[in-house]
Amino acid sequence: MARGLFITFEGGEGAGKSTQIRRLSEKLRRKGYDTLVTREPGGSPGAEALRHVILSGAAEPFGPRMEAILFAAARSDHVEQVIRPALERGAIVLCDRFLDSSRVYQGAGSDENAALVETLVHVAVNGVMPDMTLIFDIDAEAGLSRAAARRGTDQADRFEKETLEIHQRRREAYLAIAEKEPDRCIVIDAWASEDEVDDVVTAAVFAALEVRANSERKTGGAG
Repeated sequence: MARGLFITFEGGEGAGKSTQIRRLSEKLRRKGYDTLVTREPGGSPGAEALRHVILSGAAEPFGPRMEAILFAAARSDHVEQVIRPALERGAIVLCDRFLDSSRVYQGAGSDENAALVETLVHVAVNGVMPDMTLIFDIDAEAGLSRAAARRGTDQADRFEKETLEIHQRRREAYLAIAEKEPDRCIVIDAWASEDEVDDVVTAAVFAALEVRANSERKTGGAG
C-alpha cells in the first residue's frame, strides 16, 4: 500500500487553521479518502497530558528550552502512536501544528535555542516529515484580535498572552521557513475570507493528490 499524505497547518494565533482543517477534512471524506485530523501539542493520550502542562503555563518558568523538550516528548508519542500508523495504512493526515511551530515558538530568539530545537525535532519526528505545509499568514495584531474574539471570556493560553512584538517575530519566522523550504511550504493569505482561503487550500491539496495518483499509476501503485 502506498504511504499516505501528511499535511501540516501552521501559522500564528487567530490565523484560522482549525476552521480550514475542518472544511478540508469534510471534503476529503466526501471523496472517500481515509482522513485523520489531529493536533499538536496533543493527538495521543500521552501528548494530550503534556498539552495541558504546556498551554497552562506550568512549564513557562523553566524557560523555552524546557518547553521545547516537553514538546518533543509529546511529538514523539504522537508520531509513533498516531501519525506513523495512519500514514502506513495510506491515510491523509491533517495536523494542526507540527515541527515548524517548535522552530518558531521555541527556537526563534537565539541560535542556541534554535540548535536545540532542531536536534529535538530530528529525534521526535524520527523520519516522519510533512509532505506539504500550509502556512496561514496574517498580521499579528489582527490574528490576536481574532483569537480574543474566538475564546470570549476564557483566559488566554500560554502563547496567546505574549506581546505583540513576539507574535510579529513569529510571523517573520514562519515566512522565513517558507522561503527556505518552498517545495514543502505554501503561504496562504489568512486575512482573506474563509471561502477564499478554503479555495486555495482545496486547490493545493487536491493538486498534490492528483500528482500522487498519476505517479502511482505510472509505477503500478508501488509505494
